[in-house]
Amino acid sequence: MTWIYELLAGAGVGLVAGLASGFSGTSPGGGLVIFSVLLLGAEQHVAQGTSLIAQVPPTGLAGVRRYWQSGNRSPLQWIVWIGIGFLIGGASGSCVAAATPDTVLQWTYVIYLVALIAALALRRDRKDGESKAGDPAELPWLPLLLIGVLAGFSSGFMGIGGGLAITVGLAAGLRVPQHQAQLVSLIFSVIPTNSLAAWIYWSKGLMVSWPAIIGILAGLWIGTDLGARMANGVSNSVLRRTMIALVALMALYMTYKALG
Repeated sequence: MTWIYELLAGAGVGLVAGLASGFSGTSPGGGLVIFSVLLLGAEQHVAQGTSLIAQVPPTGLAGVRRYWQSGNRSPLQWIVWIGIGFLIGGASGSCVAAATPDTVLQWTYVIYLVALIAALALRRDRKDGESKAGDPAELPWLPLLLIGVLAGFSSGFMGIGGGLAITVGLAAGLRVPQHQAQLVSLIFSVIPTNSLAAWIYWSKGLMVSWPAIIGILAGLWIGTDLGARMANGVSNSVLRRTMIALVALMALYMTYKALG
């Protein structure tokens, strides 16, 4: 009954990645890549392809609803400019990744995560209750476009969804409140901006079995909702510190894999 094991293992991968995604407000790609390697025994390219394919359906919708119900909002202009950049970066990153050795991908992943940790650690805490950067005029289009390009490229090249770059770029780079930045990131787990990058991996057969994919999708849906519920009960500073710890653990594990 191999397919039952694959289904259950996939559900475990999706549940853990979904919890991390909903709580930290990032796309679930980082967790999907790592836990696909850890629990499903996938090699790096397959883990990345699996992550991108699993993110095409709107599994983050429940998480978005939780953030929205808590009063967080995302101006349409932010979504448009980040989305345009994401499409450009995603196609470029996936094409480059297909010709890149596993070890190079793993070390690139480590460097990327360390850079995000530094950006989060250096950002000053914003006091809870400060006004949100809800006026679209406060954020110029070019930084939003560049955040989208970086998020898209990291998504295509490392198969992680790009949510980390969006959350950190908005929160640490553009001073958007943490909960609001996390909402924007989760919105991009609903919009199928990863479709082109996912198709490139799928066309090369870089994915796990379909029973595992189905399990991952079910786990993501449940886990993201639960994680978002927990996130809306804690402060911005706690969220940021938790995110630093989560990304640090991901970086340590990928360092171990790269050295092995």
